[in-house]
Order: sequence, then structure tokens, then C-alpha cells
Amino acid sequence: MDLIAWQEGHKLVMEVYRLIKKFPKFELFVLVNQICRAAVSVTSSIAEGFSRRTNPDKIRFYTISQGSLTELQNQLLISKDNKYITQKEFDNVFLQTITVQKLINGLIRKLR
Repeated sequence: MDLIAWQEGHKLVMEVYRLIKKFPKFELFVLVNQICRAAVSVTSSIAEGFSRRTNPDKIRFYTISQGSLTELQNQLLISKDNKYITQKEFDNVFLQTITVQKLINGLIRKLR
């Protein structure tokens, strides 16, 4: 939880959870489930990577986190296109995904 990347990722997760509360019920086990899993995976993978002892292991988990982040970005776009979230909500949360992505990239660069 000390890493800024994790802290900003946690903000992202909290924002995502706030947004999905208004999704239609029929999306609960489809898009909502996918969004939650991807969002939670971002911070979970950062945390797991932080706990690893070797740089290659750390990088592997940080890279997994980036993959989850990209997946989340795609799901947010689908949510916007289906009008489950507004353009403004999309812009705000997407900007947060970019912030987290840059921070993870910085972690990876530092370890290489």
C-alpha cells in the first residue's frame, strides 16, 4: 500500500465500484463482473509484485497489472458506448487509468 501506483490504483477501483452501481441488473454477471475483476486485479497484481523478491518476478506482476488495466479501459469504453456511464464519467475514470498506467510503467522502468 506504500506504492503510489497502488494508491492511485485503489482510487481507480473505488471510482469503478461507484460507477457500476447504476448499471442495469442484466449486466451484473456479464460486464459488471468483468469490470470488477479487471479493476481489482490491477491493485492485486501491484501488491503481489511488490511482495516478490526478484526484479523479474516484480516486473511480471506489474505487467499483469498493466494487462488488467488495458482490459478495464476496454470495458469502460463498452460501458460508455452502451450509455451506462456518461462521457464525463468515462473521461474522469479513463484519465485515472492513464495515471495508474504511467506509474506502473515507471515501476517497471526502475526495475529494469
